[in-house]
Amino acid sequence: MIATRNIGTTDIAVTELGFGGAPLGLVGDLITDDEAAAIVRRAADGGVCYFDTAPLYGHGLSEKRVGRLLRQLPRDSFVLSTKVGRLLVAREHGERVARARDNEPFAIRYDYSFDAVRRSMEASLDRLGLDRIDILLCHDIDTWTHGDAQPGIFETARRGALPALRELREQGVVRAIGLGVNEWQVCSRVMDMMDVDCFLLAGRFTLLEQEPLDTFLPKCVERNVSIIIGGPYNSGLLATDDRRQATYDYKPAPDHLWQKAQAIRRMCEAHGVDPRAAALQYPLRHAAVAAVIPGVRAMDELDTNLDLVARDIPDTLWDDLAEAGLAREVVA
Repeated sequence: MIATRNIGTTDIAVTELGFGGAPLGLVGDLITDDEAAAIVRRAADGGVCYFDTAPLYGHGLSEKRVGRLLRQLPRDSFVLSTKVGRLLVAREHGERVARARDNEPFAIRYDYSFDAVRRSMEASLDRLGLDRIDILLCHDIDTWTHGDAQPGIFETARRGALPALRELREQGVVRAIGLGVNEWQVCSRVMDMMDVDCFLLAGRFTLLEQEPLDTFLPKCVERNVSIIIGGPYNSGLLATDDRRQATYDYKPAPDHLWQKAQAIRRMCEAHGVDPRAAALQYPLRHAAVAAVIPGVRAMDELDTNLDLVARDIPDTLWDDLAEAGLAREVVA
């Protein structure tokens, strides 16, 4: 049995281990639709009740694959989140995601306007084959995604997408709202502007990175805003001892982070702990964190995550990591 935690002040209970649906879309034809459905089924049978996806992931393929299985389950047996901010359009009218291997006949066009939110949500529901979305997140309004264009993107979202999310929640169309981003700073800014329930924060509060401990996570606890941790392995760096496969933020890992990750690995192994288990469980030590959602593309990855999140980890590991300056102590 996987423990559950509530999202913000809502009655939405998510399992501490969730299912990151991005890889099911990005891998495209490297796996079949039936294989993807079997992975989602195994997650549900293994006790996972929280599934995340987005139009971006495989240009809609992830939503189709996740929905294909979930719509066979009782609707109250799972929690689903997806995202807005990108519309799927004909290939000639948008941009393709470079690392996606799907063959869907679509491309992506950013649209953070008010009207685009409902259009995006309704299109997602069609792909999912479901009647509702539980958690709706505004996707990637951070500098990490948009660079110098971010101020304009943020202003459009402030006037359009964010009020639209709030209206959908007020109308009862969705149960919770927030952001799905790669930077905590934009989350903090939005939290000062409006009432949100959660943030899906990828890669920024992990066994490798803890800057949000200074001000952001305490602020979330104070305001009853939940954090969902995407990328708990920092896109792979914390899950491998092969330098050639070590990626950070989806790019080859720089030397200093590789060296830190290996120091963390050695410390974990000295305590008899799989470093991947430590990576999955470390964020959950904070009161603001509701779930970790590693991305899954294969059955063995899923089975491994189910095993790792249930393993016992001695407190002495966390103490020694903190004393060595490798991972800060979590007090919340």
